[in-house]
Amino acid sequence: MALTITLLNSAYLRGRCCRHKVLHPLLGPVLSDSVYKLYSSYRRPGSQPEKKPSWQNTDLSFKKSIEVLKTQLSMLKKETKDYLIGPGGNPLNQYLLEQTRVLWEFRSQEDLNKWVISSDVEIGGKSEVYLKLGRNNQAALLYGTLNTEVPRDGETKYSGYCSMRAKPPVGSFARKKYYDWSNFNSLYLRVRGDGRPWMVNIYTDPYFSHQKDDLYNYFMFTRGGPYWEEIKIPFSKFFLSSRGRVQDNQHPIWLDKISTLGFTIGDKVDGPFQLEIDFIGLLNDRAHTEEFAYETYEKNPQV
Repeated sequence: MALTITLLNSAYLRGRCCRHKVLHPLLGPVLSDSVYKLYSSYRRPGSQPEKKPSWQNTDLSFKKSIEVLKTQLSMLKKETKDYLIGPGGNPLNQYLLEQTRVLWEFRSQEDLNKWVISSDVEIGGKSEVYLKLGRNNQAALLYGTLNTEVPRDGETKYSGYCSMRAKPPVGSFARKKYYDWSNFNSLYLRVRGDGRPWMVNIYTDPYFSHQKDDLYNYFMFTRGGPYWEEIKIPFSKFFLSSRGRVQDNQHPIWLDKISTLGFTIGDKVDGPFQLEIDFIGLLNDRAHTEEFAYETYEKNPQV
């Protein structure tokens, strides 16, 4: 109890805008999301304010709190056990010899629930995006309609995007976790598109950066047609493009601090789109010398 009072007092001294940074990691699993929204006063222009205070939606059920506490303690026990075994819960010799790893595959609705879709509707746009299982439940089908019409709000200048993003990993008691891909050198995908380009996004949280997240991108060009294509993208070919920085590939990715992975379409072409994803994995190919993930042709071959 004394520890809780101390934390709450320190949060009050830091100011109201910082309270959720202290409360959310400790009480987040016990309370509903409305507690987190209690400290947020942002409201989009034109939207109606909530008539019911957010604190009235908070569920302080004692029974529910005990169940959540048991779940979090069980997660903490598993994390501790995996940590003692080795990296990622695998023995060290198995981890060092690992050549491939499947990160995501799409075979059930539970696999789709690990992802979140979004579009320019969040800023007043008119694009539509949907996510469902493909034929025979063997892939994820991301489809929709892109609309580049700019909202008439007097502020937005560009519109027309849809995205699919993996939910970031979360540890016990709402602790932020990261993916560790440092034992691999390439991202490996099996997809089937409609010929439109997509942007593959990797979000990282580096050790030495005053920014919250760094964003690395790579343009993935789909062929279209009935055939699947396997795309291997070296991590060295992702370029940094976050927070107004110059786009380049001279800043290596912090592969042990990966926040999440996503796909975005925004080629400024109105109309329908679709992308099927069989699986997303990692590849460790030490003999890999390819510098570009697609076939290249010599423009002026010498006869």
